[in-house]
Amino acid sequence: MTATPGLTAFQLASPDLLRSVFRRHAAGVAVITAGGEAGPVGFTATSLTSVSADPPLISFGIGTGASSWPAISRTGHVGVHILGEHQSELAATFARSGADRFGPPTAWREGPEGVPLLDDVLAWLVCRVVGRVPAGDHRIVLAEVVLGDPAGAGRPLLYHQGRFSGLRD
Repeated sequence: MTATPGLTAFQLASPDLLRSVFRRHAAGVAVITAGGEAGPVGFTATSLTSVSADPPLISFGIGTGASSWPAISRTGHVGVHILGEHQSELAATFARSGADRFGPPTAWREGPEGVPLLDDVLAWLVCRVVGRVPAGDHRIVLAEVVLGDPAGAGRPLLYHQGRFSGLRD
């Protein structure tokens, strides 16, 4: 076993340590949407994970203090949108607190189960929420895929070191 250089400079667990480590982890960017009592809601997520192929399940995390949480906590269905590298502004809009996320220039339509579907994404899913698991100041939402479309064109948008970017060749 080899020693890790600088091991003596370790930090104790903290929110800042976790954020610092995960800034180094490149993640795909998704937008999660749902219908809400006061209109559609949505947020940018980098925590999207494929959980199971049979049945087809996904998961994502959402903070309980997020403006979208009240709608997500009650909804039966969510939309999951995989963003392309051409959609960094859309990702920023859905990540920004207080933004009019569904106003112009956001292009969207109402999809199955009343789920807002964003236009021009790489892929989208409509999923039925099957669980909400407490996890600190977040909830892990488990959802079963109902239908979707993987046929969008382009390359994925990534989040790394606090900014959106695309893949490099």
